[in-house]
Amino acid sequence: MSQMRYPHIFQPIRLGRQLFLNRLFAAPTGYRNMTYDSVYPEEALQYYRRKAMGGCAAVSTGELIVDTAYGRGSPNQICIDNPACKIPLGKLAFAISRYGAVPTAELTHAGMYSNRTLAMFGGVSQGEAFGPVEMELSGRLIKEMPESMIEGTIAKFGEAAATAKECGFGMIMIHMGHGWGLHQFLSPSLNTRRDKWGGSLENRCRYPIAVCQAVRRAVGPGFPIEVRISSSECYAGGYDIDEGVRIAKALEPYVDLIHASVGNHEVEEVMTVTHPSMFQPDGCNVKYAEAVKKAVSVPVTAVGALGEPEQMEEILASGKADVLEMARSLIADPDLPNKLRRGKPEEVRPCLRCLHCFSNQQLHGVKYCAVNPESGHEHETIHALNQQGPRKKVLVAEIGRAVQQECRDRYRM
Repeated sequence: MSQMRYPHIFQPIRLGRQLFLNRLFAAPTGYRNMTYDSVYPEEALQYYRRKAMGGCAAVSTGELIVDTAYGRGSPNQICIDNPACKIPLGKLAFAISRYGAVPTAELTHAGMYSNRTLAMFGGVSQGEAFGPVEMELSGRLIKEMPESMIEGTIAKFGEAAATAKECGFGMIMIHMGHGWGLHQFLSPSLNTRRDKWGGSLENRCRYPIAVCQAVRRAVGPGFPIEVRISSSECYAGGYDIDEGVRIAKALEPYVDLIHASVGNHEVEEVMTVTHPSMFQPDGCNVKYAEAVKKAVSVPVTAVGALGEPEQMEEILASGKADVLEMARSLIADPDLPNKLRRGKPEEVRPCLRCLHCFSNQQLHGVKYCAVNPESGHEHETIHALNQQGPRKKVLVAEIGRAVQQECRDRYRM
């Protein structure tokens, strides 16, 4: 280990009873090119499998919705309470774990953003949605989530975790950030309830903590639980890193890893804060993870604009974070971990942070990448990758114009 170029990146870490082979985790990225039956197609399986082949220690799914009726943010998300999803999820978990990576199930509930696009189902314009309080949102009435529904949703998170474990997943990630349902309850600007579920920090954390406890009961001791939070909302009127640190400390006793992300997917001005663009420096969001890391005793993961190898090694070596999670860098080059393990950073295909993957996902449901022609075509190329032999050098020679003319004259071409 001491002779490796990046010893801290490739130092194993134990979370709960689960050993992770290195500190590079594939962050959650959803797969949208699906029908609306909550079943992963073969293409999605190969998309996640490819990340495991590349050497990541853990590979996370995109959002797995815990409540089909009231938790789905878009019609083509996987609803883990649908029994039809269990066999495809089992195949996905196995495909990831066979390469030594830990398959991670990201569980979430969309809260007040649920059921916005039910027009795809028989012309219904919208369905019911429940949030922390009653409000109007984009011309739509959002109802206050009654206590009975809160308690029912807590139970659904536990049931979803049990299903994920049964399917072969080795870690649960509870999504409490980016504007989704649990984040809505954590946010002081949104959760102004006057009962035990809102208002003070203690009350705002009550629902998310209860979810963590339900998941723990479902998966048992030693099974790793990761919680993904927005450590700062990063917009006017949103909470700052100080409040994010307080939230992290409240959740700390119930989890094994705190995933310190930022922002809110429904607030346009922070889209490129959560997902930094090419105009922002490498690792620009590490400062948030560092602040959380100083305040808690459990491991913390940094995420956002990571991909520069020397910087990633320094982040871990200096103790700013314990784990690094990457999304777009692994779309640009899923072999990034293996290339760094070999000490070949010059072979890494860097992400441009051009957001080409985002635009193509919206247009085509597939993350086509500006620098990686394999992205979006993993199902077509993965078998060839498994069977490839040793690399060979190929000479490409261009025939000069004079030689071309001589050939034409000689052979009357």
